[in-house]
Amino acid sequence: MFVPVVSSENRPLMPTTPSRAKRWIRSGKATPFWRKGVFCVRLNREPSSHNYQPIAVGLDPGSKREGFTVKSKSHTYLNVQTHAVDWVKDHVEVRRNMRRARRFRNTPCRQNRANRLVNKNRISPSTKARWQWKLRIVNWLTLMFPISTIVVEDIKARTWKNGRKWNVSFSPLEVGKHWFYSELKKIAHLEIKSGNDTYNLRQDLGLKKSKQKLSDKFEAHCVDSWVLANWYTGGHIQPDNISLIEIVPLEFHRRQLHRLQHSIGHIRSRYGGTISTGFKRGSIVKHSKYGFCYVGGWQESPTKKDPDRKTISLHSLTTGKRLCQNAMPENCKFLSYNSWRIAN
Repeated sequence: MFVPVVSSENRPLMPTTPSRAKRWIRSGKATPFWRKGVFCVRLNREPSSHNYQPIAVGLDPGSKREGFTVKSKSHTYLNVQTHAVDWVKDHVEVRRNMRRARRFRNTPCRQNRANRLVNKNRISPSTKARWQWKLRIVNWLTLMFPISTIVVEDIKARTWKNGRKWNVSFSPLEVGKHWFYSELKKIAHLEIKSGNDTYNLRQDLGLKKSKQKLSDKFEAHCVDSWVLANWYTGGHIQPDNISLIEIVPLEFHRRQLHRLQHSIGHIRSRYGGTISTGFKRGSIVKHSKYGFCYVGGWQESPTKKDPDRKTISLHSLTTGKRLCQNAMPENCKFLSYNSWRIAN
């Protein structure tokens, strides 16, 4: 594993070895810090040279899991496997059903709006969330490594059905990926390879891809992302680094007027939101008892002495398991905003 290095102005430099990073920290030449689960160092003085090697990011998209690899000709710096954002469609459907239910039972509600999406370029919420998630990961990598090229495996929608062309123009997959490609071109040089090209590159190197697509192994998805990055940079005929980190995006429940089902007394309580008693949900905090964790929801816990008392729930950074529901906000020290967690 290599340690990402940034300058005093937070510009990414060439990574270094852990032993050299330790010497820099001990001598005061660098300051350690964490960037979304990855250990990095920041130089406190001007670097001795600004020689950059070409660094490529290989990207293997998927419906459930996705692979990212950061590689140069000499080393493989980082392998990342992420979980795809696949819950937005269900959330939009719940919102639509709740709105229709309010109109059906004659609850006061807004009037139907005119269709404001006619003749406008639009990406559906679920498709946009999927491709925005990939873009967030790429932007996160560019903050740590001086990336010059991005190599993406192209995915295509089925454009033939019963011998007829039918979804070339309006496929959400095609619309989303073209938006994604246009955003990547603003970051670095973009190379696109077909799935058949990736297969041939993998076969030439004698590498095999696992059929267990949901596993956290290098052979599941990162083998393809490594092959794509190695195609551009060269330098290896076998992976020199197969360790990876697994990233799980946090699922936030956006604010709703109330829950779907009412509680006792026909009371529909407030539900959702992204702020918990002053903390943004997902924020990394340090608790006096549970240590480093992230913030979940909140609830009202009134007492005789404090009728307005509110508590928050805390979750594990590695498993996502809820640690408690009754943490006091004053016992939590805010450290950083966060929207995903690093799984073991």
